[in-house]
Amino acid sequence: MSISDLMISNSQKLIGLSVGEPAGIGPDLAVLIAQEQDLKARLVLCADKNVLIERASLLGIPFQFEEFNPHNPHQLRSHIAVWHHPCRAPVVPGTLNVLNANYVLQALTNAAQYTHQGIFHALVTGPIQKSIIEESGIVFTGHTEYLAQQFSVPKVVMLLVGGKLRVALATTHIPLKDVSQSITEDNLFSTLQILHRELKTKFNITEPRIKVAGLNPHAGEEGHLGDEEIRVISPTIQRCQLLGQHIEGPFSADTLFLEESLQGVDCVLAMYHDQGLPVLKTTSFGKGVNITLGLPIIRTSVDHGTALSLAGKKEAHIDVGSLKEAIDTALHMNHK
Repeated sequence: MSISDLMISNSQKLIGLSVGEPAGIGPDLAVLIAQEQDLKARLVLCADKNVLIERASLLGIPFQFEEFNPHNPHQLRSHIAVWHHPCRAPVVPGTLNVLNANYVLQALTNAAQYTHQGIFHALVTGPIQKSIIEESGIVFTGHTEYLAQQFSVPKVVMLLVGGKLRVALATTHIPLKDVSQSITEDNLFSTLQILHRELKTKFNITEPRIKVAGLNPHAGEEGHLGDEEIRVISPTIQRCQLLGQHIEGPFSADTLFLEESLQGVDCVLAMYHDQGLPVLKTTSFGKGVNITLGLPIIRTSVDHGTALSLAGKKEAHIDVGSLKEAIDTALHMNHK
């Protein structure tokens, strides 16, 4: 596949793809997505070009790309470009190296800034290894929180999309023991307002309908199994309803995700990470998309991790489905 074969219209949108942890499957995904013939965007892979070349060789596939010049970003002619960010240490597939932690964040930060400047239509992120970044001495809890800090945004909302289901989270990457104290009326209200607003503006849903899960089993069973529903969740929902918003709950999470319960519902707000995401990932793992709402940019991501054991292995047959969905989703979201 030559560069001339990949010539496309300059009217197509430019997507910045932060490839992520170099020892994981991020580079595999990047060189595999470059083989796709039906991509509707030009991709700028933010990564070490030598890592990508080596990974393509291990997978036994061709990898043609154009060099991306950050000082002259509008001159791209092909649908795949690489913005070279050199790793500090050699990369061995499947073997983490703390020396490359800063490389991961630098590529992510540059891609995010170019998206903010309007050079990229959206930022799509590959999987990262949080533990190795933490071991490097950098406080890091995830893409979501890092990007919020980069853009000085006081609050963002994590939304996962898979198939016909959208699940947002009231709390994200915190220990389960801290969830209850994190669900305050102000925090929950601001989460629902961001979710409601961005379903309208970024997804073109005129009147979003949102269902809210309770925190406790059976949504607290009228206070017998916990009182957060009575003290915090119900009053917050009523506050939203006074604004004319179609937000209902709290509902018991054990039946909320049944198909009949979700008829006409645009999104579910779960109270914590593992309340909502197992349901979504069970039905759409490998095809799901992680979206950060509340940022001044469009950001989507794959729904899986680094899969270190699969990196660089031709026989692994890595699926690019989630990455393709992340790109397609980003292309169809609005800048507002």
